[in-house]
Amino acid sequence: MPRHRLATAIAGALCCALLAPAHAATAYVSNEKDDNLSVIDLERMETVATIDVGMRPRGLALSHDNTLLYICASDSDTVQVLDLATQQIIKQLPSGADPEQFALHPNNKWLYISNEDDALVTVVDVESEQVLAQIDVGVEPEGMAVSPDGKWAVNTSETTNMLHWIDTATNQLVDNTLVDQRPRHVEFSLDSKRLWSSSEIGGTVSVVDVDSRQILKTINFQIKGVHPDKVQPVGVRLSADGKYAFVALGPANHVAVVDAKTYEVLDYLLVGRRVWHMAFSPDEKLLLTTNGVSGDVSVIDVAALKVTKSIKVGRYPWGVVVKP
Repeated sequence: MPRHRLATAIAGALCCALLAPAHAATAYVSNEKDDNLSVIDLERMETVATIDVGMRPRGLALSHDNTLLYICASDSDTVQVLDLATQQIIKQLPSGADPEQFALHPNNKWLYISNEDDALVTVVDVESEQVLAQIDVGVEPEGMAVSPDGKWAVNTSETTNMLHWIDTATNQLVDNTLVDQRPRHVEFSLDSKRLWSSSEIGGTVSVVDVDSRQILKTINFQIKGVHPDKVQPVGVRLSADGKYAFVALGPANHVAVVDAKTYEVLDYLLVGRRVWHMAFSPDEKLLLTTNGVSGDVSVIDVAALKVTKSIKVGRYPWGVVVKP
């Protein structure tokens, strides 16, 4: 081929590659009342499939290689493992009774599961499918997080109003931090130095220093025209750049935008009814929220801090994860 034609062909190929849409990310949403997952194509911004799973699915987590999806099938008393390539359930892990939330250790093997009815945290090896430990915690455990450095697993107990600190090297409970009423969710910063904990009835978020396990800041929320009793923080998501914390405020139907460095509340974004949990798109340009009562997912443009889309899903959407 003449040199000028070769150059033209290469330029044309590069142009086509740049214009072609990137491989779309996929969101998976657990629908409590339908016993299934909604599958959302984030390029098309619509639900494209549903997958039947166990009874009352709530917490969701991806394996670190994004090939498996772990599902808390709460009323089936199991954690199901979905192969994302085939969209088939391939395992039922021993989870303890009524698993609600869980967190996967950075080693991609140990799953820390909160058992709401039994006041326990169950630790399961997802490869051997064996229970490694069961740890006594407070009454009605729910929230669960593992630090990015792998040193800590933290569980929240809704009735005891505590954060329970578990040393992952020994799977022993070593400390407790008292927070406001009904803590529901915990989220570590990427550097493992801070822990954010939402308190649903207390209406606050506590920012905790991990080394001392002491509260650094308690954040309050006030939304014009919304009764304080409806401001019930649940899910929390921290942006990877350390700029924002997003807090789902339950029946207040808003997501709070918090400056993650100064802890100042910057804005409130109106979303669907009873906003529960959230997940970023892989590039963090979008934030998805599950809205239980309205049965939809709101899409937030993170740069603009604006809700741009509502996507219909099943009944009572609870958890959400996004696969690249």
